[in-house]
Amino acid sequence: MRIRVAVNGYGTIGKRVADAVNRQSDMTLVGVAKTRPSFEARRAVEKGYRLYVTGGGSRDEFEAAGLPVAGGLDDLLRDADIVVDAAPDKVGAENRAIYARAGKPVIFQGGEKANVAEASFNALGNYDACRGKRSLRVVSCNTTGLARAAAVFRARWGVEHWEVTLVRRASDPAETKRGPINGILPTFQLPSHHGPDVQTIFPGLPIATTAVVVPTTLMHVHVNHLRLERAPSGPAEVLDALRATPRFHLFARWEHVDGTPQVMEYARDRGIGHNDMMENVVWEDGLRLEGRDLYFFQAIHQESIVVPENIDAIRAVFDAAKDGPASIAQTDRALGLPPPRAA
Repeated sequence: MRIRVAVNGYGTIGKRVADAVNRQSDMTLVGVAKTRPSFEARRAVEKGYRLYVTGGGSRDEFEAAGLPVAGGLDDLLRDADIVVDAAPDKVGAENRAIYARAGKPVIFQGGEKANVAEASFNALGNYDACRGKRSLRVVSCNTTGLARAAAVFRARWGVEHWEVTLVRRASDPAETKRGPINGILPTFQLPSHHGPDVQTIFPGLPIATTAVVVPTTLMHVHVNHLRLERAPSGPAEVLDALRATPRFHLFARWEHVDGTPQVMEYARDRGIGHNDMMENVVWEDGLRLEGRDLYFFQAIHQESIVVPENIDAIRAVFDAAKDGPASIAQTDRALGLPPPRAA
């Protein structure tokens, strides 16, 4: 069976999810919905995606811009098996009643509160626990990155304590209403919300997070210190474990990747779509092990890291894959992500 998917919201995340759905052999993109005309709406039409009006938008406004409209949100939902809500933060919660009236399962994004859905979702973390649920919330970009790492460390060595400082980008590259300033802004919520969000995937995980915002648009960077319950044999064991895990990309010293500018240049050269880097990025030189104390940096591309998670969440709702690893492998092949290397 091909799962018919609607995407409500066609911005930074929605357009990437729509493209990802369109590349899956077991899914069909029914259409995408936007509130107002934009260059992204024009690109949707140019790609052959059916365009629908949502959120109080005007069909006349789209048609005046030369953009054909297939109908409203109700029409889109009628033809879909599931909807991915990629609306701006907090709008998804407002849309929940619409989806309930239509009787459609839904995937929300991490900008919503955890209680918007039956469960928070991360493919490496809790795929099996989310099978068959009618509503899931794919956790935010930073939480996705931390949950992927937690899935590795908890299973192999256990986590006694984990402290993370998130160095956050100020805005996405296309944003113009906010952006980098000449300053570093501490987030005065201590600890930050990211730790409790990870715990919606791994209840009881001993993680504490703090965050600062810096003047860049490229990526987030996490500065991690873990006290593991059992000591790995050495840093090579940790690096091998990460290489053997899907959705991790490691850079070696000889590649001369000093930081996020080169990471994104690599993503542009790789060209999997939208110049995206959907994996957790780890520098081999940026990892150190002292007994049970593990220190490492990882970089998170905020625009794309949650995209494959949305695809896996759709399969989890319909129990459409043998298990989490099978769904991840299917998703990643379709998206052009390289398979993990055997440890």
